[in-house]
Parts: sequence; structure tokens; C-alpha cells
Amino acid sequence: MTTHHRTIQVNGHEIFYREAGAADAPVILLLHGFPTSSHMFRNLIPLLAGQYRVIAPDHLGFGYSAMPSADEFEYNFATLATMTTAFTEALGLSSYAVYGQDYGAPIAWRMALAHPERITAVITQNGNAYEDGLVERMWSDVHAYAEDPSPENARAVATMQSPELVKWQYLHGVPDPTLVSPDTWTHDLALLARPGAERVQLDIIRSYVDNFRLYPKFQEYFRTSQVPLLATWGEFDEIFPPAGAKAFARDLPDAEIHLLPTGHFALETHATEIAELILDFLARRLPARN
Repeated sequence: MTTHHRTIQVNGHEIFYREAGAADAPVILLLHGFPTSSHMFRNLIPLLAGQYRVIAPDHLGFGYSAMPSADEFEYNFATLATMTTAFTEALGLSSYAVYGQDYGAPIAWRMALAHPERITAVITQNGNAYEDGLVERMWSDVHAYAEDPSPENARAVATMQSPELVKWQYLHGVPDPTLVSPDTWTHDLALLARPGAERVQLDIIRSYVDNFRLYPKFQEYFRTSQVPLLATWGEFDEIFPPAGAKAFARDLPDAEIHLLPTGHFALETHATEIAELILDFLARRLPARN
């Protein structure tokens, strides 16, 4: 399937997105995490587009979307969710299944709280909505920075944007690292090196603790909506371990949870397997294109 690379103006900002599939097919909205972009979905999109209209935006400040300075735009998860909702409205999307990975997950949960009627199904890939499995050593610097945005705490959190840690995010937990292209972290690091990008990312990560505070509301949404949910999770992820995937079953007894033998960016090694799981899952929930 041919993937198109487009841009659209959303609230005065240019948003880049990848799109494939028939215009009248059911929609799957793919929301990426840190430190990447819609680039992470490059292999998944054509595998889904035979039956679905697949749309993957770059969040504002990421990828090829605009990156207004942190003085011009208030970067946090609330504003990114609002921008993403506005993006779907600009495209005329009234309903969609949403795939959230890492940062994309709490953005998706916030969108669902605002417009639950638009969410037809949820796919979560290493994106938490529960405290289960959260590793304290991975989040202690973020909590410290949220409480006190001092230069010292900022420097500690900014190491997440370093070449060593960006590369680590792609390779940890991957049994065969030779399957992961260096293009992944090289692409991300080039965009993180843009003037002003460090401040943008610091503002976003500082707001991550607001997602933790919303976990009870996210969980209430799952309980009351009983939205169909598929978790396709990298089992060896040290950022969001598999306990976070299993926790969804607490409020969604029919959740389908699959642990894959890989790390945080599971699509780099298991795109085919994840596509097969999604197609099977959605075939039982959404009408497929003939």
C-alpha cells in the first residue's frame, strides 16, 4: 500500500502526518512516543492499510511537524491532546481506533476522556494507564524535576535526550539488536538537536506527572466504557514493564494482552506480528473493508 506524506494546518501550526488506505475505510489513528515520531510506524502502516485508513501524525514539537518555541506554545500533555483532537477534526474524523505508544498513550487517554464516543477501540503498545510496573529509578528524576525545575534537575532529565539514552531506548530488551536499524535513533537525534528542542522536551516531560494524577480517571473511563482493548507489549521493556499491560485486565476483563519478546520499541522487531494481532482484533470489533 502507498503511504502519503502530508501536512495540515491545525490551530495555526503545521502538522505532518503519514496516511494510507481508502478514504472510506474505518480509521486507525497511530500516536507515537518519545523521542520519535510517526517514523516509528513506517513499517506498520502498509500492513494495516489494506483494510483500514491509517493516519499517523507527528505531535507538535516532534518529527516534521512545526516546533514553535516553548515561549510561544505551552507544551504539556493536555495541550498535545487538544492539538491531536483538533487534528482529527481538521481531517473530518468522527470515529477511530487509537494506537498509543509511550507518550502517545496518555495523549490517547486524554482524548478518550474528552470524546469517548469517538473511540472505537484501543491498542496500547508499551503505554501505561496504571502504576503497575512503573520502575522508580526510571522516573525519580522526572518527579524531582516536576517538583523543582532547577538547572540541576533539568540537566538530569535532559540526559534522556542524549545519544546514549536514545539509542538505549531502541536496543534494550531486544534479543537480536542487529534487527534494529541505526536509522531509528539517528533520525530522532537529528530532530532533537534542533535549536529549542531541548526546552520543548523538558517542558513535556515535566508535565508527565500530571498523567499519573489522571490514572484514576483513565481507569474509570475503561471501566465505564468497556472499550475494546488490545495490548501488544514489548515484554523486556525496562521503562514500561509488562505489569503495565496486564493491569488493563483489572478494568477491562475482555482485554486481549500479548507480550512479545522484545523491548520498548516493539515495532522495530515485531511489526508483522503486531499487525496480525491488530487485524485479527479489529476484525472482531470493526467493519473491515471488502
